[in-house]
Parts: sequence; C-alpha cells; structure tokens
Amino acid sequence: MAETVLSIRDLRKTFGALKATDGVSLDLRVGEIHALIGPNGAGKTTLIHQISGSIKPDHGTIHFRGEDISRLGVAERARRGLGRSFQISSLAPEFSALRNVMLAVQARQGSSFRFFRPVMTDRSLIEPAMAVLEQTGLGSRAHLPAAELSHGERRQLEIAIALALGSKAFLFDEPMAGMGPEGSRQLTAFLDRLRAQAPILLVEHDMEAVFALADRISVLVYGRVIASGTVDEIRNDAEVRRAYLGEAS
Repeated sequence: MAETVLSIRDLRKTFGALKATDGVSLDLRVGEIHALIGPNGAGKTTLIHQISGSIKPDHGTIHFRGEDISRLGVAERARRGLGRSFQISSLAPEFSALRNVMLAVQARQGSSFRFFRPVMTDRSLIEPAMAVLEQTGLGSRAHLPAAELSHGERRQLEIAIALALGSKAFLFDEPMAGMGPEGSRQLTAFLDRLRAQAPILLVEHDMEAVFALADRISVLVYGRVIASGTVDEIRNDAEVRRAYLGEAS
C-alpha cells in the first residue's frame, strides 16, 4: 500500500443544528487522486475548508506528512506543502503568467520582494518558474497576462504557482466548474499527469471526470461518508446509487 500523505480522523463541525461534517475519516496516498463526491449541501466544501485551515473543526485530527496540523492556520499548512490552488494563489491579472510564478518562486526562496526590473532579469527566479510553466503545459503562454488566459489555463496557472511554492498535496474544489466539454477534457488530462507530482483530494460534480481520474472515491451525504472505495465499488454500491447517483436499488 502506498504511503499516506494526508490522514483525517473523526472530523466534526456543526453550525447550530446543522452537522456539516459528522465523524469524517479519510486519507490521501502518494500518487493517487481521491475524489470526494456527494449532493449539494453534503458538506464537501466545508470539509475542504477544515483541511486547508480556513475553518476550525469542533473535533477530530488532521495529519499531513506525519505531522498533526489540526491547530495550524492556512499559511502554516501551505508552507508545509498542503496546496489549495485558488486559496494559495491570488493571481495578479495584469502580470504575465511567468511573473506570477516567479513571485511564488521568490516567496519559496524566502527572499524579500524586489523592484520590478531586477526581478524580471533574475535567472534564479526565471529558470525555475519557466520549468514549472513547461511542466504544467503553459510554457508557450508564459508572457501573456493572466487576464488573457482561458479559464482552464488560469486553473493551470494556479496549480503552477502552488507547485512553485512546493506543494506536496493538492485540495481541489470543483476545478471543472465553468468549463465546456473540451476544457474539462484538457484539465482532466492535466490532473491525471499531476498526480505523479503530488496526490490530489478532488471535489468534483463532473462524474465523467471523477470516474476517469479517481483511484478511490468517498461519498459524503449529510456530512457523513457513506461509502469509500474504487470506482467500480462505488458504482455498484446500492446505497450510493440511492443517495447520490439517482438510481433505484
């Protein structure tokens, strides 16, 4: 069995009478995509917020790469390599894709932010930034302003920034949202390659993408994981079909 990178145990969060997460336990292993699915209001985004540190759980533990990070904030978790692309990166739309990633490289190096001209001629920033852009398929778009990239390319740029920051695992909350069929296919292929770099906990409503990508799937309904297993196991689970996939048992 592959090494566990992220381990969540008995996570609970209530908002008044609402149990947003009710004893959730799951893990993420090296090299895998673990998909989290469920109907609207199931608590998926609240769970991602708890893992990333933006919401504090009422109970339970979160271990990342062997360390208990349950009490750490968002920035501390990000510095340890827990990446949530749209939360880690706030894209500067007027800056080129290259400069956006260079700023992430600079932050990882721990150097102070410098004036524009020296930064844009600093090979110690340019070369690793270009390497990440090439890795994420954006090498040819490096000098375009982020504002001119497509929706899917901006997602890839966010991931490039997270990689430049040294992310060791990713939390993605509906990355296919707002994409057409071709954009979804391209991003699916990209995420399939990305798992070799860092494992992914994926929240997604596009079931075609989920079934194409996931090594394992956990199904969240009313804050509880009702099933967890391989794609075939989830497809054949009668309770899952009733609760989420909309099929009669």
